[in-house]
Amino acid sequence: MKPIITLALLLVFLTAGAQTLISGKVVDQKGLPVPTANVFIEGTYDGAVTDAEGNFSFEAATTGKQTLVITFLSLEDVREPIVIEAYKPKTFTMRENVNTLDAVVISAGTFSAGDNSKVNALKPLDIVTTAGSAGDIIAALQTLPGTQTVGESGRLFVRGGEAEETQTFVDGIRVAQPYGATANNLPTRGRFSPFLFSGMTFSTGGYSAEFGEALSSVLLLNTIDEPLQEQTDIAFMTVGLGLGNTQKWKDRNALSVNLSYINLQPYQWIVPQNVNWNKPYQSLSGETVFRRKYENGLFKFYAAFDHADFDLNQEDINEPAPVRVAITNTNFYLNSSYNGVIGSGLSLTAGVSYGYSHNDIGLNANTVNNGEHASHLKLKFRQSFSSRVKLTFGGDYFITDFTEDYNEPASLNFTSGYNNYIAALYAETDYFFSKKFAVKAGARSSFSRITGDATLEPRVSLAYKLSDNDQLSLAYGDFYQTPRQDYLKYYKNFEYEKTAHYIINYMYNAEGRTFRAEAYYKNYDNLVKYNTAAPQYNSVFTNGGSGYATGLDLFWRDNNRLVKNLEYWVSYSFIDSKRDFRNYTASVTPSFVAKHNFSIVGKYWIESLRSQAGITYSFNSGRPYNNPNEDLFMNGVTKSYNNLSLSWAYLISQQKILFFSVTNVTGNENIFGYTYANNAGPDGIFARQAITQPADRFFFVGFFWTISDDKKSNQLNNL
Repeated sequence: MKPIITLALLLVFLTAGAQTLISGKVVDQKGLPVPTANVFIEGTYDGAVTDAEGNFSFEAATTGKQTLVITFLSLEDVREPIVIEAYKPKTFTMRENVNTLDAVVISAGTFSAGDNSKVNALKPLDIVTTAGSAGDIIAALQTLPGTQTVGESGRLFVRGGEAEETQTFVDGIRVAQPYGATANNLPTRGRFSPFLFSGMTFSTGGYSAEFGEALSSVLLLNTIDEPLQEQTDIAFMTVGLGLGNTQKWKDRNALSVNLSYINLQPYQWIVPQNVNWNKPYQSLSGETVFRRKYENGLFKFYAAFDHADFDLNQEDINEPAPVRVAITNTNFYLNSSYNGVIGSGLSLTAGVSYGYSHNDIGLNANTVNNGEHASHLKLKFRQSFSSRVKLTFGGDYFITDFTEDYNEPASLNFTSGYNNYIAALYAETDYFFSKKFAVKAGARSSFSRITGDATLEPRVSLAYKLSDNDQLSLAYGDFYQTPRQDYLKYYKNFEYEKTAHYIINYMYNAEGRTFRAEAYYKNYDNLVKYNTAAPQYNSVFTNGGSGYATGLDLFWRDNNRLVKNLEYWVSYSFIDSKRDFRNYTASVTPSFVAKHNFSIVGKYWIESLRSQAGITYSFNSGRPYNNPNEDLFMNGVTKSYNNLSLSWAYLISQQKILFFSVTNVTGNENIFGYTYANNAGPDGIFARQAITQPADRFFFVGFFWTISDDKKSNQLNNL
């Protein structure tokens, strides 16, 4: 027994003698002590907590090469390789953790809506909760600063740019045909239902090197990664029917489907129209998203289709009788993408999309048939070297094939079109110097078959946090784009159109309130010009155009701070823009630009009535137009645009909603411009015809019913 006790005491003595004292001090970047930091040897129980002076001391029983780890909330972890036997006391400096919610965010030119965004100028579903938007994402975005309300188009015009200067992406993959079919001077809508999207990033300029082929703006739509539950959504509306369903199984797979049927004929029997319809607009559309989760990634497959047709008689001041316009459009879009981790700090995004659009157009006895096939292949890598340094690099390949046949039965058959591919590479680094200062810098290069040239597009953005609640951001970038379809189908020897963006942004965000002020300057070069009334087969095209746009955008949002249950935002934009492009004879403000733009949007929940009331008021100053009765080019100005819209959502029960809205409540006669006769009358005066809205008001009534496992979900946030 005695030898055993002696051996045990000897082992304890030898073990105690093998322990090494590990000590030191922990401070922050200002040299101040960090109390209560955890200090330990990785993979062991040996460690201690720093005292009020930042000092620590403990004994380590391990030997050899080890890793000393120091952790503290809001500061970056320290991992220090040491050799236990050779360790000497030292002072460790911990840096601010740049991944905290209060870290600086590069915000110049960008509005975000999504649960994963640190700073939201919009809430996730605000893109469709706006009175008067009628569920159209584009209509809701037109209440934000930097956008123009071009009522005869319905598309997104940003900071002096045409609608074609904005590109739309779903899950990072480009959508070549983002708008529905329409006729001349009649507004269209975006093709996408808001119900499948969880977030949105809308850039009014200075966007990332990851995206190209857009002179002014990009709109990024992100589909839901994982639905919360299985549910069915049913809609009965004055304009049609809607049905949606989501299924989940095995905790890895989910499928969402939306179907919609729109028929405006019953509605137009009741509500007078300013358009002479032979067959009002009808469409059948659907969308689906399939998702599969893997151990280290997520696969998505998105597909959308719609088929629409309508027939109307359009007044034309240059024709003795109305022109009959009949359009049938078939559109299909799909994309698939994979996002996952493939190594230590390395992630991969890969995707492919295909879009097809076909139009059969009748213009009295003449016909136009066109079709576009468009594809996008994407590959992106993102390497995180640390929480402070991230590198993004990758490439894109775009393919477009467009063909159009024009036929006049008695005299003319003409075929036009083009085939183009664009290959692009890009690289971009995000570097956080601290929680207060960050820089994003990169470049993009693309080669187009049409232009035969390669671009070099530097982009840089930086942000500095002035205090806990406000920050300043700057951005600069060069942006290139191949000319639009209307020109390429007739002429191929173009150069890239290009612009440079300069942006300064101030943002305040605290306690449910957001304020943004942004000034910008855009310089345009190589814009397309032609010498005919409209682009056509015998036009002479050049890249001799130029222009600029400069302005100030202001945005204020208050979420339930001024008045309980009231959310509202106010936006104002001032823009000064001139261009010499198209068939312009001088550098003037384009016809789609209004100098002053103002919107106010409010939503108020009335608890006693189980209702949400909404209001939107939009004002744009007059837009220029060319009056041939005057000597100066583009000297006319329309009257200002005014639109007051109201909505009311009544919660019949937890999952049933009755919704009502009316657009342009006051019946204001908004005029978007004028069309003039080609020839003067006997009195020497050119007669004109106003371009107006298709109806004085738009009324909408809908019943929305959700069936879900939790028996609580409803579509109130989507109305």
